[in-house]
Amino acid sequence: MTFTENPRELLQKLNEEIINIQSASYRSNSDPVRLTAVSKTHGPEIIEPLIRAGHTIFGENRVQEAHAKWPELRARYPEIELHLIGPLQRNKVSLALKVFDVIETIDRLSLATTVAKHINKEKLKTKCFIQVNTGEEPQKSGVAPKDADAFISQCILDLGLPVVGLMCIPPSNEEASLHFALLRQIADRNNLKELSMGMSADYSIAINFGATYVRIGSGIFGPRSDYHIT
Repeated sequence: MTFTENPRELLQKLNEEIINIQSASYRSNSDPVRLTAVSKTHGPEIIEPLIRAGHTIFGENRVQEAHAKWPELRARYPEIELHLIGPLQRNKVSLALKVFDVIETIDRLSLATTVAKHINKEKLKTKCFIQVNTGEEPQKSGVAPKDADAFISQCILDLGLPVVGLMCIPPSNEEASLHFALLRQIADRNNLKELSMGMSADYSIAINFGATYVRIGSGIFGPRSDYHIT
């Protein structure tokens, strides 16, 4: 079965699988794990069938791309919850906060300061996640694990940033479970309830380590499309 053949059936199958994995884990009595459908590079004509099938949570990597394709969809489907899961530049913060409900990639003090300033001044309901670079990979964004506690505290207490959880992308050549366990430890120490971790290849592992959001792109939409901003 492919997404284009029956998006409703595919969505139901994925959600049932997530529920079954969670039911078999230590988190069986927790709130349901939520599925973030990663719609980057896919146009509205690809995304809308999934919305009509009942899905509401989507993730995008780029502010400009999201701004080009989501306003019209959101006007028709106001229940949509849109997450930014890619890097955010400070000069795009204002636009990002107009488009996204959740920013998952707060990774440095300068960005956190700018985001907090806009949220507090405009009294926005935007939620934020701190991105942790659990593998300390130089090519990836995220605060280092050893600096995470102090950074989280600074964001919440000094800046008034509405931090609700943590996000990570484990190294592709390492055991993902080690990184999911590390992220959960940091979250527990800081009383953060939300964990965005796990993608198409490893979301079942992430759920067993406490994920509350899993980010699935190719597992829903298939290979990337060739969507261009016009």
